[in-house]
Amino acid sequence: MGRRIAVVLFNLGGPDTGDDVQPFLKNLFRDPAIIRAPLPVRWLIARLISSQRAPMVKQNYALMDAGGGSPLLPETRKQADALQAELGRLLPGDEVRCFIGMRYWHPFTEEAATEVEKWGANEVILLPLYPQFSTTTTGSSLTAWKKAFKGNYRTICCYPFEESFVSAHVDRIMEAWERAGRPDKVNLLLSAHGLPESVVKAGDPYQWQCEAMAEMIAGRVPADWEVGVCYQSRVGPLKWIGPPTEEEIARISEQGRNILIAPIAFVSEHIETLVELGEEYRLVAEKHGAASYTRVEALGVHPGFIGTLAGEVLQALGMKEAIRSCAGGRLCPSGWSGCPHAELKQKAGLRITETAG
Repeated sequence: MGRRIAVVLFNLGGPDTGDDVQPFLKNLFRDPAIIRAPLPVRWLIARLISSQRAPMVKQNYALMDAGGGSPLLPETRKQADALQAELGRLLPGDEVRCFIGMRYWHPFTEEAATEVEKWGANEVILLPLYPQFSTTTTGSSLTAWKKAFKGNYRTICCYPFEESFVSAHVDRIMEAWERAGRPDKVNLLLSAHGLPESVVKAGDPYQWQCEAMAEMIAGRVPADWEVGVCYQSRVGPLKWIGPPTEEEIARISEQGRNILIAPIAFVSEHIETLVELGEEYRLVAEKHGAASYTRVEALGVHPGFIGTLAGEVLQALGMKEAIRSCAGGRLCPSGWSGCPHAELKQKAGLRITETAG
């Protein structure tokens, strides 16, 4: 009899309807990985930000054809179905089922843990749909999972440099360039969700992974393109990593160039890709005189992306270790203390010390 393999896809989540927007935002901003303040202060901040931002965010969700809610869950289900089918093909003797664990809305990470346990999986693989590791995304989801699930599992922490993943991005970029009429004088902007500078300075490797991956993409597009990384979706008064996407669009547009903008940290279409990149920043480009502005689609169920995910799962099933990156072991340079491999090594060292004592 074959194995029962549960693959748990981590993602952010999104409100199902307009009425869910404020509680969704409250869940997001009261996460200690997002707002790094003591509990009472964090809850007050979450209540304040969610109540202030909810009306504007509701309007943005209404722009999408998703009933006033987010398309993220339906998009993630398509990816789960595609991955499950691919793994079923690759593992014909086993039963594979993909589960979705959203961090801030249904189905929550905790709900996924309950479903995995009920199903009776004897192999559990955690697979974030956040390609680059951050303490604020994958790290937060892992914390929630550890509290909810008491069985054994293996974790894929990140896969930003996997060849098939990078190639899938390049495919999407070149498809968008073709749709735009193959313009010259191109600026390719690779946009990722921003983080407060303080998070990166505390050892979070996300920015390093984004920018190293961008260099790989830059080496695979036409040599005369200008390629840059930028960061979107800033919230609150803290200083964030940059350059900001909106400012880069304005600067390049004033030179009269053609802009291609691609999401490199979002693999599913949702508010940040469809509205922020697709609508809001388009207006910025038009205002400042861009020759053209073309949004590159998120990876979705691109065969190269689904193949990347399937390959990572197969590698995880064959490993003895508890966690892997696309490099096998630790991917990040030693200076990035927020890398989950560093945390695992530190805990192992503490256990050895305790045993010796």
